[in-house]
Amino acid sequence: MGPFTLSFLLSFLLSASSSEGGSIGINYGRVANNLPSASTVVQLLKTNGVTQVKLYDTDPTVLKSLAGSRIKVTVALPNEILSATAARASFAASWVQSNVAAFYPSTQIQAIAVGNEVFVNPKNLTSYLLPAMTNVQAALVKLNLDKAIKVSSPIALTALQSSYPPSAGAFRSDLAQPVMKPMLDFLRQTGSYLMVNAYPFFAYEANANDISLDYALFRPNAGVVDPGSGLKYYSLLDAQIDAVAYAMSALNYNDVHIVISETGWPSKGDATETGANANNAAAYNGNLIRRVLSGNCGTPKRPQDDIDVYLFALFNENQKPGPTSERNYGMFYPNQQKVYDVEFVLGSGASSGKGDMGWQEDGGRGGSNSNSTSNNKSNIGSGNVRSSSTGETWCVANVMAGKEKLQKALDFACGEGGADCKAIQPGAGCFEPNTIEAHASHAFNSYYQKKGRGFWTCDFGGAAYVVNRPPKIGNCALPSTA
Repeated sequence: MGPFTLSFLLSFLLSASSSEGGSIGINYGRVANNLPSASTVVQLLKTNGVTQVKLYDTDPTVLKSLAGSRIKVTVALPNEILSATAARASFAASWVQSNVAAFYPSTQIQAIAVGNEVFVNPKNLTSYLLPAMTNVQAALVKLNLDKAIKVSSPIALTALQSSYPPSAGAFRSDLAQPVMKPMLDFLRQTGSYLMVNAYPFFAYEANANDISLDYALFRPNAGVVDPGSGLKYYSLLDAQIDAVAYAMSALNYNDVHIVISETGWPSKGDATETGANANNAAAYNGNLIRRVLSGNCGTPKRPQDDIDVYLFALFNENQKPGPTSERNYGMFYPNQQKVYDVEFVLGSGASSGKGDMGWQEDGGRGGSNSNSTSNNKSNIGSGNVRSSSTGETWCVANVMAGKEKLQKALDFACGEGGADCKAIQPGAGCFEPNTIEAHASHAFNSYYQKKGRGFWTCDFGGAAYVVNRPPKIGNCALPSTA
């Protein structure tokens, strides 16, 4: 690798990673009898660049194994002890001391999920939820941990009475005023966030004749206009999250952040589970990861609100009940081999496998509000890179994709793709430096700007990614307009 190539790579990787955009974590479930040891799992997470993990309990072996790893952890207070936690502040205090404080700060616990999808639990635990959250928060305050560790509770989309179109999103009448309003007020007062479990797979499986698979998998598509708001949606997940956001707005809680505490796609399913296969799982998770980490992760309703996502799940769990899909959401087999090829970090040679976006000339690529996502939070520069304060974004070559892939994508962009490549022709102003990486960045960025800066227009099978700082290559700055 030559000196220019190295500096080019470092500046763009720093450009991408120094932004405070959305984050990717993963759910570490253990309903299985064949999983590797906790210490082995921690090494697997670190090797793959996973920096956040969400647990479904507070298993001491797991928490001890995470100590010193710098992986941020969300732990869970199980539904089974929700009533006791709600009834007795002393129980909550003892639980927090033994299961949270005892491991903090060596284990970087950042949140406690009090219960999980409590509203759909057959034991009708809803009345215990807010008192339990309040008692856990009080215990954290007494230990002076309330600023570092937040309290929330994951809700399922079944908490909504209506979700389509997104602008009609509303909480169920039995939950809106008695539960959700005080819960959202609690989250606002404590500086926490609403956890939402959202699965486009379920909506697609049930309505495959009406919902485009491309729309569900973040692939190029014509988009769906919400007749109530006029906003155009290019992904089903955005529509689901905005339905929750509209439900929150109806209760006057626009300012409470949403974290996607679970989302994923199964790699295998029963014959009746339409769409459950490895290709679709790779497309869904891979495209979602690239979208979040590129900084283009606001939704049409909340374009400035970066999305934090916890993928479901780390492993296939062989003891989970239900249809085949329930045991096949994992991104890894128990032997630590990937179920399909997806990378967890930006600019790492992300997969261009069977499910990725490619660079099809399909319509509908101009993602709604893609130009106004909050991409300007960081003021850290690197070399010729400086922060953009305008919400502008650029598309650059992923050096780690390799010269062959870059050349193929460059040929497409300058040919069929219609990018303006005059500036990188011999003798033209931006021909130097004469490297495949530099020329590809010029071509990719031209294509990206011309196509409306939708996040899917900067992928080229893993050969490119979006940055939110103005790149300069040699004497040429990449433009932020077509």
